[in-house]
Amino acid sequence: MPAEPGHAPRRVTLAVALIVKNEAQYLAACLDSVAGWADEIVILDSGSTDATEEIARRYTQAFYTSADWPGFGPQRQRAQTHVTADWILWLDADERVTPQLRASIDAVLQDPPANTVYQVARLSWAFGQFIRHCGWYPGYVERLHPRALTRYNDALVHESLVLPPGAQLKTLQGDLLHFTYATVDEHLRKSAGYAIAWAEQREAAGKKGSLLTATLHAGARFIRTYFLRLGILDGKAGFLLSVMAAQSVFNKYACLWSRTRQTRRPD
Repeated sequence: MPAEPGHAPRRVTLAVALIVKNEAQYLAACLDSVAGWADEIVILDSGSTDATEEIARRYTQAFYTSADWPGFGPQRQRAQTHVTADWILWLDADERVTPQLRASIDAVLQDPPANTVYQVARLSWAFGQFIRHCGWYPGYVERLHPRALTRYNDALVHESLVLPPGAQLKTLQGDLLHFTYATVDEHLRKSAGYAIAWAEQREAAGKKGSLLTATLHAGARFIRTYFLRLGILDGKAGFLLSVMAAQSVFNKYACLWSRTRQTRRPD
C-alpha cells in the first residue's frame, strides 16, 4: 500500500474468520495456530450448546451469535460483516495454520495486491493418518482475500469465494492442516447434514433425483477415489474413505429422490 509523502506505509491488517457450532473439541488448537499473529479473530456461532463460546472468548471478544442457520455461504457472508481488518483468512475450527503457511501469508501482506484471491493446499487427517491420495491432497481451497474485494456465494453447502471479473487466483506456499473424521460415526453425522443441505439446494433449483442415478454416481465415485485417485495407496483408511465417499454420493441423490418423489399417504 503506497505511503503518503513523509509517512511510513500503513501496515496491512489480517483477520482470521470462522463460522462455528459445537466445536469445543477442535477450536482451541485452531486458534492457538493463529493467536498472536492475526490482528483480529472474528467468530460467528450458530447456536453452540457446548463450551465453544467459553473457549472462543479466551482468544477474542469478537464473538457473535446468529442461530437462524441460512446455509454455509450466507453464514460466511454474515461473519464477514463483522470483520474490520484489510484482509481475511477463512478457517474452519478443525483446521490449523502451519508455520510455512503463516510465512507465505506474511510475504503476501508485505506488498498486497488489490485484486487477488489466494488458495491453499489442505492436508487432511482421517482415521489415524494424513491422507495424501483419494483426491484429497492438495485439495486446494480459496481462503485468503482482501476484505473489500469479494465474499462467499449463496450456496447452502460447498460454498466458495466469488472470483470477481479481472481478479487473479494464486496459490500460497505451505499446507493448511485439516483434522477431519476421527471415527466413522463422526463422518456419518457430518455427511448426513451435507446430504440434506445439498438435496434442499438442488430441489430449490428444480432438480430431481432417481435411485438409478444415485447408484451410478456412487459407483463412479468409488472407482474414481480408490483407483483413479490412488486411494489404494492410503491403505485401509483409503479404502474406508472411498467406500464412504460413494455412500455419501448415494445419500445425496437418494435424499433428493425422496424429497421430490410424488407420494400419497394411504387413507
